[in-house]
Amino acid sequence: MGVSATGQVSKAAADIYEEFFVPALFHEWAPRVADAAGIGPGQRVLDVACGTGVLTREAAGRVQPGGRVTGLDRNEGMLAVARRMAPGIEWRIGMAEALPFEDGAFDAVVSQFGLMFFDDRVKALREMWRVLKTGGDLAVAVWDSLDNSPGYAAVTRLLQRLFGAEVADAMRAPFVLGDKRGLRELFAKAGIGGASLSSITGRARFASIDAWVHTDVKGWTLAGLIDDQQYERLLKAAQSEFKSFMTAGGEVEFMSPAHIVSARKG
Repeated sequence: MGVSATGQVSKAAADIYEEFFVPALFHEWAPRVADAAGIGPGQRVLDVACGTGVLTREAAGRVQPGGRVTGLDRNEGMLAVARRMAPGIEWRIGMAEALPFEDGAFDAVVSQFGLMFFDDRVKALREMWRVLKTGGDLAVAVWDSLDNSPGYAAVTRLLQRLFGAEVADAMRAPFVLGDKRGLRELFAKAGIGGASLSSITGRARFASIDAWVHTDVKGWTLAGLIDDQQYERLLKAAQSEFKSFMTAGGEVEFMSPAHIVSARKG
């Protein structure tokens, strides 16, 4: 997989990700995933593909007193921001396919919008299941399909038209696990029985079309694919093509549906 398919970003992009993407798109999901995993006081929790740590921080607030949370990510840029935001949390570099923890080490394992970027999704799920103790809970969130995500479907169409398939495919990457049947089969292949799937519609919110484009391009893997001249071209086109997503106050809002798969280890 290339960097677009694996969700890798630079340190500068990670800063923009935390400042803009987290409040616009990811923050509302952290409590939902934590609820799905039943995270509570005294627990030992692992957040896989933690990024800048929005879910990790949510979990850390729930496990006290007496609990402990670890955030793991393969991306040093993301972890640098995570450490700055919450220095009291344990942050680890590592791959989801080879978790550096003993069997049954955690009461809960969570992962928010990372599974689609793993090199080997089945192996990563097996690893998450391995480090989960008997009676512990797993909760994994992935985005619904692009067809059900109107804002990003529009972005992808525009990227395809302006810059071609390589750039557009970088925007398609987060939505590749949206098919419910395929998602259930993935968990079954990993040996995770009794998994339940909940589909929830969130809302993406950006201050303006400019802020939306800035966040998508500068705060994620598109940053390495679109140069300054192309960025200005995209921004100009977006101003006219994305008007349907604007509110009366000039902000941008659209549906961002996702699936949360949860399972208890018997």
